[in-house]
Amino acid sequence: MKNLYYYDPHQCQFVVVEYSKKDKILHTLTTSLLIGIVVAGFFITSLVYLSGSPAELALRAENRVLLNQHLQHQNVIGQLSDRLYDISLRDNEVYRTVLGMEPINEDERMAGAGGADLFVSFEGLAPSTTALLRQTSSELENIEQRLRIQQYSFDEVREFYNRNNEKMRHLPILRPIDSIILSGFGMRTHPVLGVRRMHEGLDFRASIGTPIYAPGDGVIKYAANRAGGYGLTIDIDHGHGYMTRYAHLSALGEGIRAGRQVTRGQHIGYTGRSGVVSGPHLHYEIHRNGRPVDPLNYLFADLTPQEYQLFTRIHRSQQRGLLE
Repeated sequence: MKNLYYYDPHQCQFVVVEYSKKDKILHTLTTSLLIGIVVAGFFITSLVYLSGSPAELALRAENRVLLNQHLQHQNVIGQLSDRLYDISLRDNEVYRTVLGMEPINEDERMAGAGGADLFVSFEGLAPSTTALLRQTSSELENIEQRLRIQQYSFDEVREFYNRNNEKMRHLPILRPIDSIILSGFGMRTHPVLGVRRMHEGLDFRASIGTPIYAPGDGVIKYAANRAGGYGLTIDIDHGHGYMTRYAHLSALGEGIRAGRQVTRGQHIGYTGRSGVVSGPHLHYEIHRNGRPVDPLNYLFADLTPQEYQLFTRIHRSQQRGLLE
């Protein structure tokens, strides 16, 4: 503690002020406390200046949470948009093509999108925030428009199906056996001959003796052994330009012969390994107007979207393998 002085008139001189021990301790504590308050105040002021007030810190934390949620929502929107695009592609290339309906082009599916800016009145927002909101608005509007057109398309397909019910009974739109696809339609390396050649149908996995069913109404046109590696084969004429073929059979169903009429779901034969094959399975073809077409596109009434996508991926991977 620094010495203090007072003037003593009796002694005509300055005299040192005497403090008691208690006063010295109290003075030291008071001084330390004042210094501590000043230092703490400076620290708090600096912290607020650099980091923001408690309210600002809470707001920043909330903004981080909202931003993370927005990014998650953007991912979901992207996934929905991709799935919707796949549905519209399948609508054009499968449903409408098989039924003989005119496809809906991409311009028609997007007609009306890109209208008024929903966020034009949100003035005062940060540019980055405005950009995020506008992007989300545009993507949601795109999805909404595609959903409207897709709903209209499905209604139109359903109406067409109902109007052409007789034709639909003959259309081969079911799997001949309930099994998975081993090999798809297109160019491939023959598993026995080892040469690259066109595979004009689908190969379904099946053990010998698995029942086969007609995928649509029709008339048996052929039921015997066929040359060309097919083995025991059945051909069904469904009318309207459609014919289906079932090869490598082990036996015909009861009463199945050329000229016999069959209905959708009727038992026609059993799978086997006759002809040129590496193992038992069912080879299934669809011919339209005398030319083979991909049967996978005709199984839409008997496949879930997940199964259709799975079989499509298998087929594409096989095709990529041929090109590598």
